[in-house]
Amino acid sequence: MNKIPDYFGSMVFDDRVMRATLSTEVYQILKKTIDEGAQLDLTVANAVADAMKNWAIAKGATHYTHWFQPLTGITAEKHDSFISPSPDGSVIMEFSGKELIKGEPDASSFPSGGLRATFEARGYTTWDPTSYAFIKGKTLCIPTAFCSYGGEALDKKTPLLRSMEALNKQALRILRLFGNDHVKYVRTSVGPEQEYFLIDKKMYDQRSDLRFTGRTLFGAKPPKGQEMDDHYFGVIKPRVAAYMEELNEELWKLGILAKTEHNEVAPAQHELAPIYTTTNIATDHNQLTMEIMQKVAAKHGLVCLLHEKPFAGVNGSGKHNNWSMATDNGVNLLSPGETPYENAQFLLFLCAVIQAVDDYQDLLRIAVATAGNDHRLGANEAPPAVVSIFLGDELNAVLEAIENDTPYCGVAKMQMKLGVDVLPKFNRDTTDRNRTSPFAFTGNKFEFRMLGSSNSIACANIMLNSAVAESLKNYADKLEKATNFESTLHEMIRQTIKEHKKIIFNGNGYDDAWIKEAVEKRGLLNYRTTADCLPHLLDDKNIAMLTAHGIFSEAEIHSRYEITLENYCKTVVIEANTMVDMAKTEIMPAIEDYILALAQTAVAKKTLDAAIPCSYESNLLKKLSVLIEQINIKTDALQEALITRHTAENIGAEAMIIRDAILIKMSELRVICDEAETITAKKYWPFPTYGDLLFGVK
Repeated sequence: MNKIPDYFGSMVFDDRVMRATLSTEVYQILKKTIDEGAQLDLTVANAVADAMKNWAIAKGATHYTHWFQPLTGITAEKHDSFISPSPDGSVIMEFSGKELIKGEPDASSFPSGGLRATFEARGYTTWDPTSYAFIKGKTLCIPTAFCSYGGEALDKKTPLLRSMEALNKQALRILRLFGNDHVKYVRTSVGPEQEYFLIDKKMYDQRSDLRFTGRTLFGAKPPKGQEMDDHYFGVIKPRVAAYMEELNEELWKLGILAKTEHNEVAPAQHELAPIYTTTNIATDHNQLTMEIMQKVAAKHGLVCLLHEKPFAGVNGSGKHNNWSMATDNGVNLLSPGETPYENAQFLLFLCAVIQAVDDYQDLLRIAVATAGNDHRLGANEAPPAVVSIFLGDELNAVLEAIENDTPYCGVAKMQMKLGVDVLPKFNRDTTDRNRTSPFAFTGNKFEFRMLGSSNSIACANIMLNSAVAESLKNYADKLEKATNFESTLHEMIRQTIKEHKKIIFNGNGYDDAWIKEAVEKRGLLNYRTTADCLPHLLDDKNIAMLTAHGIFSEAEIHSRYEITLENYCKTVVIEANTMVDMAKTEIMPAIEDYILALAQTAVAKKTLDAAIPCSYESNLLKKLSVLIEQINIKTDALQEALITRHTAENIGAEAMIIRDAILIKMSELRVICDEAETITAKKYWPFPTYGDLLFGVK
């Protein structure tokens, strides 16, 4: 086997390949485009396209595709071969700068949320040179943005890039005020931890709920779940280890920095964590990671489940978004420095995040809102739906000292006058990381823990970048007009802490008392479901901020509202219809078969000897007969609830019907069916049980 450094990034048209295949002039122009967003002319694009084609063909590629991220939550690609006809009847291999820069896929079947009519099919993909092209199979994949004929963003990459530029612009204004004129740009970086389940493919194929929805809609609790805590960080099973080994190899070939792998808390649950990289690239890499996880699983007779809650009663799967800001010369803006100004700069950027999370807690909740993630948030296994920030005791004490203009009583007593006295050394990881916090400071970055495992990380980072950019803009506007920079800075930080400290909570986020305090005393938001939070995307303050920074147009915001709610409704309706189908065609017939077998057994026993008691069969027959009638009633009730959604006047009203009626009916049907499973002989139950699924991979 080749050594990892030899094949790492071997399928990526990265900086090493560009240096080797492009002329010095072309390379420098392209590098400036990547680093600073400089314009790229067609001559340079032609040279890059030719080098890219030759490299890809040498690697065995026959096609190219513009690889993009429409508003479906997954990626899309249309493959074109490199071949072009030659006059002598043969073919030549061609790929031009125009083909590299722009593609024209059919946009009619992608979600648009009303941005264009269905018959308006034209859409455009445009090359994103900041994310390296790569080879997947025999296809050269070119990361691109995707827009409509009218120029509206129909993807997740475009607003993500806009948000990164907005934060860069405002962060540079702040750095200039601190005398940092040498910094060219500020980038946000992300390391998204990815949780997932692995189950046996043969068992998966026997369950229509898993095949249609990605989660189990029925399933009684097995004798053993995660009570023993023996799976977390436990010895990895041979079959899973073989899967992880191949997964790492495939990811490393694509330059994806897969670093950590381990068993997670729930049986059959695992985690993969990469080294963090620029947010745009991290987003592309995470989309690729999810795709490759599923492809590699199939080769091992496994299925990789990325649903947020595939099994009731055990932990669901999330995606922790480790977020930070850094300059082009490698300075992490969330790390305190050694000088007074560095300390003050750190505190100002820290306050910008605190204010952003408080002011736009609704947008952060909206960014992670899906039908699947609603099952996790607030379920004492993931952060609550209430957004709060964990800072740790030491940093919290520093902020309190600043707010009250009192000495900091930590390492040494120091009056917290910024720019005059040195901030006491803040050592990273001086406190527990608090796994119950939705938004935790972990030394030199924040860990946003509310994302669902199947989510694109683009949405959360769009909102986070934008909100922080807004805070920084407000600070820069004031500081640029200040007659006394130091005193204005000190007062601004002190006032920010005072006004936004309500979002800071270092305790147990799972505690019901905290939820009550957060909502009733602190006035924090608690949007339990997607239907609750999505309408607030259209609040005036949110539209004003997102449009002011050029993240979205107002039409694009409305489109995201429509698409997200429509997806929520479709997801739950598919689940409900699947439940009805499984109850009618699988569960009830299976119970009937068992009832018949029990009745026949009772008759046979009486035939042998009328004195033989049949209390076991009799009691079980009564229980099952009652349960099957209840299942029938609950199934009919669910079907009726599904019909009522058609009375909704708009997608918002339909979402409320789903929240208030359909989800409740689904839960009621499940309870009865799961009870029936516990008293039905295993050989009659129509599909694999939780015990089979969770402990079936050796």
